[in-house]
Amino acid sequence: MSDSIKHECGLAVVRLLKPLEFYHKKYGTALYGLNKLQLLLQKQRNRGQDGAGLATIKLDPKPGKRYISRKRCVTNNYLADLFRDVRGHFKDLTQQQLNDPKWLKHNMPYIGELLMGHLRYGTHGDNSIETCHPFLRQNNWISRNLVLAGNFNMTNVDELFEELVQLGQYPKRKADTVTVMEKIGHFLDDEVQRLFNWHKPDGHTNQEINDLIFDNLDVKRMLRRASKKFDGGYVIAGMIGHGDAFVIRDPSGIRPAFYYADDEIVVVASERPAIQTAMNVHYTKIKELGRGNALIIKKSGKVSEKKYIAKKERTACSFERIYFSRGTDRDIYLERKKLGEQLTKLVLNEVDQDIANTVFSFVPNTAESAFYGLVDGAEKHLNKIKQGQILDLGKDLKPKKLEKILSQKVRIEKTVVKDAKLRTFIADDATRGELVSHVYDVTYGIVNNEKDNLVLLDDSIVRGTTLKDSIIKIVSRLRPKKIIVVSSAPQIRYPDCYGIDMSRLGNFAAFKALIALLKKNGKTHLIKKTYKKCKAQLQLPLVEMTNPLIDLYNEFTYEEISDKIAEMITPEGIKPEVKVIYQKIEGLHKACPNNNGDWYFSGNYPTPGGFRVVNKAFVNYVEQRNERAY
Repeated sequence: MSDSIKHECGLAVVRLLKPLEFYHKKYGTALYGLNKLQLLLQKQRNRGQDGAGLATIKLDPKPGKRYISRKRCVTNNYLADLFRDVRGHFKDLTQQQLNDPKWLKHNMPYIGELLMGHLRYGTHGDNSIETCHPFLRQNNWISRNLVLAGNFNMTNVDELFEELVQLGQYPKRKADTVTVMEKIGHFLDDEVQRLFNWHKPDGHTNQEINDLIFDNLDVKRMLRRASKKFDGGYVIAGMIGHGDAFVIRDPSGIRPAFYYADDEIVVVASERPAIQTAMNVHYTKIKELGRGNALIIKKSGKVSEKKYIAKKERTACSFERIYFSRGTDRDIYLERKKLGEQLTKLVLNEVDQDIANTVFSFVPNTAESAFYGLVDGAEKHLNKIKQGQILDLGKDLKPKKLEKILSQKVRIEKTVVKDAKLRTFIADDATRGELVSHVYDVTYGIVNNEKDNLVLLDDSIVRGTTLKDSIIKIVSRLRPKKIIVVSSAPQIRYPDCYGIDMSRLGNFAAFKALIALLKKNGKTHLIKKTYKKCKAQLQLPLVEMTNPLIDLYNEFTYEEISDKIAEMITPEGIKPEVKVIYQKIEGLHKACPNNNGDWYFSGNYPTPGGFRVVNKAFVNYVEQRNERAY
């Protein structure tokens, strides 16, 4: 994705099922859990560049002793600095102390059986330490303490906030992080109080009732009650002060969550390869948390996956497969290759089957897997051509002629290189723009002037600004005959409200192309007509809303919008013709059959809140309100 956008966060949970002495004896360290958590976060660092945090809880602490520890960091080197600060607590200890798990647990922070880590990609708002997960809800009752972190965005924060107010609360901020934590916290308090009231008449002491609460707290019931009004994509993890823990996934399975459990440890992460690496286990041993399910780990160590809310049709985010998740996952890697391979025919048609005079390349690095698929497709096509040429020789088959045929190959080159980030402390906007446009550089001398086509594969084209302002301008210096920009993702037409920072329609290349085509073809009256429809939609009950923009896009063919985008991203004054080819939605589903959440491309949202967002986004655009639609 040559355009930089912010997106999904990363989550990791570790629950040690044995006493710390066990890990010290078997693995040589009482910091085993902390080591695993660090590795899980390190292997998911692609999911957050705005900050990181972790929290730990000790089981069975003595009153008066600190049992919850939390550390958050938003420095430039957030992950390294986070663990440097945490591990700084142990650097001056003696070997005797480091080899005494009981002493460590009793005296040192960040030593516990429950560990949670988070990587933040802020979709909006500031990047202060206060917005960094995990969040902590404190109480003197051990079973009412709640530590929460997640990969989530809610579309209905206003409604959730108002519910809290109606409950008598005074939330300190109107944000989904605060409202979700307080909503779950409220029902945690309610469940604890219910158990206390139930057991008190039996003559138990308050201390005895604590133990009964630990054993009998119904985490599933608490989660079901708390999440009834949640509308969004989410994976939320929580640790309760006395030792229960949970991870929940939204009923549509929009956000990813995987876990591994054996008799020593339970590990949860946003991406499967992180668990494979951290635990050195085969991918078949790792489970995907079911949509609408909760992974519940009781203080006793009992682990269960339970349905806490009715599941809906699976609409797992397809962008996870195209771009977000690291390509080290076996299935994701193969799916990305398939996305690229499916574009082969369209690309070859665009260059008139002239493989000999076409250079294939990609930008940025995240497009590499899809590029391999495109090259595979081109090589298969070339092999068919070679086969036909050999058969045509018949009895005239000579070694030199055969050698000439076999020497034909797909031309793969690294034509675009991303330079080190330029720092431009310059007041002059024109000069700043000129420097920023050189973030990318090219490899000179490998494209034949005015003869070769240059194919550039991108994993997705969101705004197109980087293509126009930097990439196409720079590669045109190679003097290709034609530049073909290929997107392994379909056209991004609609806003997202489940995690990606792209809720303003006016930023999308496809939407700008749509508006330009409407103006060019004398159909601007349809903009006002659609605006009225969107305004009317916003007056309907949430469950009745639809997406009027779909009809607006249907005024033009897919290819017409692609051609208009090509025209819009072509800088003035360059000689090569620029074409743009997009993946079709049908191709996306074929390559990624299990992640069919395609609302970015189709406008079919998996929750009612999504339809409100798309209507609000169009209203904002027409009214020239540069604000998020939720």
